[in-house]
Amino acid sequence: MMEPTKIAEILQASLPDCQALVSDNAGDKEHFQAEVVSSAFEGRSRIQQHRLVYQALGDHMKGDIHALALKTYTPSKWPNKA
Repeated sequence: MMEPTKIAEILQASLPDCQALVSDNAGDKEHFQAEVVSSAFEGRSRIQQHRLVYQALGDHMKGDIHALALKTYTPSKWPNKA
C-alpha cells in the first residue's frame, strides 16, 4: 500500500523541477489521482510525459499502485501556477 505523499516524493526526486499533487480519492491506498508538473515534459507528447511518470514510479506501478489517473503539465502550461 502506498501513501499519496510517498508517490509525490518519488516523482519529485526523479523528475527535474517537479511538483506533484497526489490524492487517494478512493481511500484505498491503491487508486490515485495525480497532477504532475515538470520541465522534463517540455517538447514531449502527452504519452511520452506519462511514460516518464510511470518510469519514475517503476515497480510501484506493478504492485503498490493499482490505478493512477494522471494529468501532466509543463511549467508554462500549469493551470494552478501562482
